Amino acid sequence: MASGFFVLLDDIAAIMDDVAVMSKIAAKKTAGILGDDLAVNAEKASGFISSRELPVLWAIGKGSFINKLIILPIAFLLSAFFPLAVIIILVLGGLYLAYEGAEKIFEYLFHREHTATETVIKEYTEEEILTLEKSKIKSAIITDFILSAEIVIIALGTVLEKPLLSQIVVVSIIAILATVGVYGIVAMIVRMDELGYKLIKHSTKESSLSYRIGNLLVQALPKVIKSLAVIGTIALLLVAGGIFVHNIDFLHHLFPQLPSVVKEFSFGLIIGFIVLAIVTVFKKIIRKK
Repeated sequence: MASGFFVLLDDIAAIMDDVAVMSKIAAKKTAGILGDDLAVNAEKASGFISSRELPVLWAIGKGSFINKLIILPIAFLLSAFFPLAVIIILVLGGLYLAYEGAEKIFEYLFHREHTATETVIKEYTEEEILTLEKSKIKSAIITDFILSAEIVIIALGTVLEKPLLSQIVVVSIIAILATVGVYGIVAMIVRMDELGYKLIKHSTKESSLSYRIGNLLVQALPKVIKSLAVIGTIALLLVAGGIFVHNIDFLHHLFPQLPSVVKEFSFGLIIGFIVLAIVTVFKKIIRKK
C-alpha cells in the first residue's frame, strides 16, 4: 500500500518535471510575440489622464483573460480531434504577424511625413472622454484577442505531440503568465511618468538624486514606448519567420547555411511584404469597385 503511494508520488513528480520543461520551451517560443503584445498594450494604455490609466489597463486585462477563456477550449478541442488545424491556424497567424510587421516598416519608411499632424487642443466633455475610453479599451481587447490566439497556438504547437493533459497544463500556464506578466509590466511602464512627477514634486533641490531620477523617468516613458514598438516589430517578423521555417518543410530545408535568426527574420520580412502587396492590391480593387 505504502509502496503504491510512493510510486504515485513519483509519477506525479515526473509529470510535473515534464510540464516544467515543456513550459520553459513554450515560454521561449512565445517570448517574441509577447514583445509586440507588450508594446501594443503599453501604447493603448497610455494617453489617458493619470487617474484613469490603471482602471483602463485593468479593463483591458480582464478582457484579455476572457479572450483566453474563449480561445483555450477551442484550441484544445482542435488539438484532440483535428491537430492539423493547429498547424494551419499557426501558419495563417504567421502570415498575419508577418503582414503586420511589414506594414509597420513600410509605414515608417514611406508614410512618416503624413503621420506628423498638428496637435489640436480641444476640451472634451466627461461623456466624450468616457466614449473615447470605451472605444480604446474595445480596440485593445480586439487586438489582444488576435495576439492571445497566436500565443496559445504557438505554445500548443510546442507540445502537440504530448498527451492532452500535458497540453492543457502547459498552455494554460503560458496563457496565465503571459497575461499577468504583460499587463504587470505595462502597468509599471504607464506609471513611470507619474512616479517621476512625484519624485520631482517632493525634491527640495534640482541637484538632488530624487529630482534627477524623477526627471529621468518622465523623459524615459515616450522613449521606452517607442523602443518597445521597434522591438515588437522585430519580434513579429522573427516569430512569423520561425512559424514558417518550422512548419513548412520546403522553407525548413532552404538555405541551411544561414543562422536560424537571420533565416527566420528574412522569411518573415519577405513573406510579410508579399502579403502586404497582395492586401494593398486587393484594397485598391475594392475601392475602385
